[in-house]
Amino acid sequence: MTALQGAEILFYPTAIGWHPSEKAEYGERQQQSWETIQRSHAIANGVYVAAINRVGHEGASDGGIEFWGHTFVSDPAGQVVAQAGERSEEVLIVKVDLAKVETARVHWPFLRDRRVDAYGELRSRFIDPEAKPNS
Repeated sequence: MTALQGAEILFYPTAIGWHPSEKAEYGERQQQSWETIQRSHAIANGVYVAAINRVGHEGASDGGIEFWGHTFVSDPAGQVVAQAGERSEEVLIVKVDLAKVETARVHWPFLRDRRVDAYGELRSRFIDPEAKPNS
């Protein structure tokens, strides 16, 4: 809905990680799945995505949660253009080319051909159907 209203960059702040005892078995797959879905948001909506995730450990030393970091920015084609590490806090400053947003939206069908008319009640959760444009 945000992209349909003109957003060119979506920010997804997260605090996702592993229970240390599960990292060996599930860690890589879970982290890759998180990255894949975030990159997919960029593709499906023709936008840049900034996927921000915590780093570090919280809780008991023999448990708690280990946040996996890997904050990244992907372009409208889902390509990662910058990525932070997993061990310490970092600040990413990423120059984006907003012309790529327009190109993706014109030439890729994901947002352009979306069937907004089929959204029904979903749309009403975010947009007042009685509101007049620019009100």
